[in-house]
Amino acid sequence: MVTHFADKFYEAAAAKGAPVCVGIDPVFERMPKSLTGGADVPDDDQHAAEVFEKYAVALLEAVAPYTPIVKPQLACFERYHAAGFAAYHNIVQAAQGLGILVLADAKRGDIGISSDHYANGLLGSPDGADALTVNPYLGMDGIEPFVKLASAEGKGLFALVRTSNPGSDGIQSHELADGRTVAQMVADEVSTFGQSDDAYVGDCGYSLLGAVVGATKSSDALELRRRMEKQIFLVPGFGAQGGTADDVRACFNENGTGAIITASRSVIYAYLNKDGSQRDDWKAAVAAGAQDLRDQITEILA
Repeated sequence: MVTHFADKFYEAAAAKGAPVCVGIDPVFERMPKSLTGGADVPDDDQHAAEVFEKYAVALLEAVAPYTPIVKPQLACFERYHAAGFAAYHNIVQAAQGLGILVLADAKRGDIGISSDHYANGLLGSPDGADALTVNPYLGMDGIEPFVKLASAEGKGLFALVRTSNPGSDGIQSHELADGRTVAQMVADEVSTFGQSDDAYVGDCGYSLLGAVVGATKSSDALELRRRMEKQIFLVPGFGAQGGTADDVRACFNENGTGAIITASRSVIYAYLNKDGSQRDDWKAAVAAGAQDLRDQITEILA
C-alpha cells in the first residue's frame, strides 16, 4: 500500500526534530575551493556537474541528522544541460539513500499531455523526487495530472500561492471584484481541489497538495492559513531572504503543524565569510547551519 506523502513527511519530521527543509541551490563560484580547484568558472558542463554532485552528496551527509527533506533547485542543474540533469538525478538517489525526502523545486505547470509528461518525468519514474513545486496559474486542470500521479504514487505537490519575491505583489495582491486578492482566490482553488478526493488527504489531516507561501509575506499568511486548513505550507525566505521567527509562526496551524520552513543560503553557504573567504571545514559549517535552522524552528514551536 502506498503511504501518503504528508504522512511520510510528518513521520520524518518527528524523527529529525522539526519540519524544516534545506534548499540545494548550487552556484559554481560559491562552491568550496577544495572541490573547484580554485576556479570561479567551470571548464564545461561536465565539470560543473561533477562539482555540484560531489558538493551536494557531502552536503546531504552533513544535514541528514537535522532535516527530513531537501529541495534541490532544478534551474541550477538544468543550466548545465544533460550533465547537470544527470547530476541532479544522482543527488536525488543519494538523498533518498540517506532517508531524506526530496522536493524538486521546478515550478512546473502546463495543460493536458504536457503536464502529464512533466509529472511522469519528475515524479513518476523509480528515480523520481518525492515532491514537486507546481504553478497553478493555468488553472486546476493544469495541475490535475500531477495530483493524480502523486495520489497513485505517494508523492507530494506544492502549488505557488503567495511567493516571496517583491514583484509578486503586482499580481498576487491584486484585488478582484469579489474582494479577494488573486492569491486568496488561488488559495481557495487549491484548498478545494486538494480535498476533492478522500485519497488526497492523509491520516495526518493534510492534503498531498500543499502551498508555497513566502516567509516575507507574513501579513497574508494568517488569512491564507484560514483558507487552506488542509494544506502544508512550504515557506521559503527564512534566514538569508529576511524571513523571521515571527513571520513563519503565522504559517503554522494552532497545533504547530502545517508548515515546512525552508532555508538555503544560510545553510548551504554557511562556510562563506562576509569578506568572501571560506572556512576550511565547509561540511562542519553546513552541518552547524542545518542544526541551527532546526533548533530555531523547534524553539518557535515550543
